[in-house]
Amino acid sequence: MGESNSADEFIHVVAAIIWHPLELDNILISRRKRGTHLENYWELPGGKLETGEFRLEGLRRELGEELNIVVNQAKPFKQVAHQYSDRNILLDVWTVSGFSGELHGRENQEICWISINDIDNYRFPDADAPIFEAIKNNARA
Repeated sequence: MGESNSADEFIHVVAAIIWHPLELDNILISRRKRGTHLENYWELPGGKLETGEFRLEGLRRELGEELNIVVNQAKPFKQVAHQYSDRNILLDVWTVSGFSGELHGRENQEICWISINDIDNYRFPDADAPIFEAIKNNARA
């Protein structure tokens, strides 16, 4: 008799490494809002894929909703599966090297550009650790 255990399901999250157009070693991060899972941690911008949504389509939607930008150029970077005590995440990270629009936090979240050399000065969710290691090792991948 098989039981469905929702704890085994993964939440598919798309996120973006957005490189600054002029400061070549800077990426954009945003702070998670109060009342959310891992509140006040910093993260790469993005969010959950909707049912039936293609990965790039979801990334474009999320970045439009969160940051008021249109993604013009993006490619897959790395996927990481991570299990927290209360949920499982499939973190699907893309490199965004071209965007248009006036960048700002549309959901009143704090955003900032940081040098990849300063990553260790910010608190990120555990699922992000392999992503930031890869960023540091492959700068501007």
